[in-house]
Amino acid sequence: MVNPRPEQEALQNGYFLDLVLGSEDVEAFLGELAAFSAESLSHPEAPVFCGITVLRRKKSATAASSDDRARAMDELQNDFDGPCLTAMDKLTPVMVPDLLREHRWPEYVQAASDSGLRSILSVPLLVEGDTRAALNLYSEQPDSFSAEDVERAEVFASHASKSLRLALKIAQLSDARNDLAAAMQSRTVIDLAVGAIMAQNHCSQDEAFTILRTASSNRNIKLRHLAKSIISAVSSGKITTHFEE
Repeated sequence: MVNPRPEQEALQNGYFLDLVLGSEDVEAFLGELAAFSAESLSHPEAPVFCGITVLRRKKSATAASSDDRARAMDELQNDFDGPCLTAMDKLTPVMVPDLLREHRWPEYVQAASDSGLRSILSVPLLVEGDTRAALNLYSEQPDSFSAEDVERAEVFASHASKSLRLALKIAQLSDARNDLAAAMQSRTVIDLAVGAIMAQNHCSQDEAFTILRTASSNRNIKLRHLAKSIISAVSSGKITTHFEE
């Protein structure tokens, strides 16, 4: 297998870490990673274009690319079964030596035939859980990827996968924090609305919550939205929680 020299590997891994720490979100990280992948895996006489696709449970597909043509090709792979999805499913590199001679994935090949790109190499990025990802390399030249190029891309992808897993973990923690903040905000609004109903109707907390829930059901309005309208009617100030940063 073609491995980078230790100093190259250290620099590469350091750059991957910098990408994670310097990116605002997963989308920004993937964009930087796509550009770095294209630069790292191109030959001077044979540049490649790179796209990265990530499929996460309960989220729309996330794609990033080093240029517009790679973006268009990745978008096609979201619409049609192609080498990218096959690489994700089988967890193995998938190569198309020449689109004009390719008979697999006929719908994808037909849609991609006017792109001006001829060779494709899709390499899975190993992530965790239900998430799937792939690094997609495109070339204008037929038969552009040698066996050595495939091994080189696999090594690169193995290191990139580590940084992608870290970026996804950070995004997951950020989403959990945001969900918790939203839940606390919603809970605060509902509790305040219940208090307002208690004061108005001289009833218990349980009775006030039943009144609020019944009104929400009868009006077909979400509980938190109805609670917010009640608080807005009796208060002009912003509703906050004790857990805000």
